[in-house]
Amino acid sequence: MSKVTEVVEELVSPIVQDLQLELVDIEYVKEGKNWFLRIYIDKEDGIDIDECGVVSERLSERLDELDPIPHNYFLEVSSPGAERPLKKEKDFARAIGRSVHIKTYETIDGEKDFEGKLLSFDGETLHIEIKVKTRKKELQIPYEKVAKARLAIEF
Repeated sequence: MSKVTEVVEELVSPIVQDLQLELVDIEYVKEGKNWFLRIYIDKEDGIDIDECGVVSERLSERLDELDPIPHNYFLEVSSPGAERPLKKEKDFARAIGRSVHIKTYETIDGEKDFEGKLLSFDGETLHIEIKVKTRKKELQIPYEKVAKARLAIEF
C-alpha cells in the first residue's frame, strides 16, 4: 500500500463506518498524465449514487483540510462492481458458493489462473471447484499464495 492510500484509508474509514458502508479498496494510480484516487465502497444490498456522493463530499473536505496529496488528482467514489475484488478474509468467507477468479504468486498444478466456484475457506485454504474440459475438479489454494482474487461473472 502506498503512503497516499494509507493516509486516505485513515481519512475515509470513519466516514464509511459512520454511513454503515464497507470500504472495499483504494487505488491511487496515474493514467496518462492524470492521477486518480479511487475509493470503492459497498454494503450488503448494494450502494447508490447518493451514498457515493456523500462519501465523496465528506472525503473531499478532509483531503482539502489536510492536503496530503502533493499534486492534482481526480477523486472517484464508486461501487466495486459485479467483479468485486476479494481482499480480506471476510470477503472470501462471503464469496463461498459464488464464482471466483484467482491469480496466485506461484504455480499450482502448473497454473497461476483459476476460475471456479468457491466451495469453502477456512482462513488458510481456499477450496474451489474448477472445470477441466468436461470434468469438475476440486483444488486447494493456500491463502498466502493468492496474489489477486475477485468475483467472476458466469455466462
